[in-house]
Amino acid sequence: MKISADFTRLPDKYGKFADDSHKTDGYPTTSFPFYIDSMNSAVRYIHLEFVDDDAIPVCGHQWIHWAVANIPVDALMFDFNDSHALQIPEDFSRQLPSLIPEAVQGRNSSWGKIAQQTNPSVTMRYNGPQPPDKDHDYKLCVYGTAQPFKELSEGFYLNELRNLVFRTDAVIDYGEIYFSSRAH
Repeated sequence: MKISADFTRLPDKYGKFADDSHKTDGYPTTSFPFYIDSMNSAVRYIHLEFVDDDAIPVCGHQWIHWAVANIPVDALMFDFNDSHALQIPEDFSRQLPSLIPEAVQGRNSSWGKIAQQTNPSVTMRYNGPQPPDKDHDYKLCVYGTAQPFKELSEGFYLNELRNLVFRTDAVIDYGEIYFSSRAH
């Protein structure tokens, strides 16, 4: 599986410098678009995580920006005239509950002890990068499976997804990509 995007540095509207139309309660919540190519044909569901390891020196742990499980591949956009047949569109996170109700989104780090947010539109959706100290690098991981992870429900924790990913043989394809986001 190959993950790609039209950029390597996240455009401002997906992070710290987003204007108010791309924010919820002051947090950037418009998720970025990306492509999935060369995926194993046996994959029927994709699951993803978007995390910041550069946050570890700042807050003491990896910052979780987005976690999603159980996205049926058949429900995603296919354009056979495009070199990128499978696309996750812009603002997918906020639109996902109405587009694909069987897919579920997990909690991000904004619900935790540091940010202490309670709005599910912030805590259980994409939460864009806001690096406080310097430019940070972010990792998007996409896992492909033949079956959904039925054990997961809306608001799951990333460790629950990772336990299913790494402690079972369910994953039949995998891809990752890194993005940077500016602090200043």
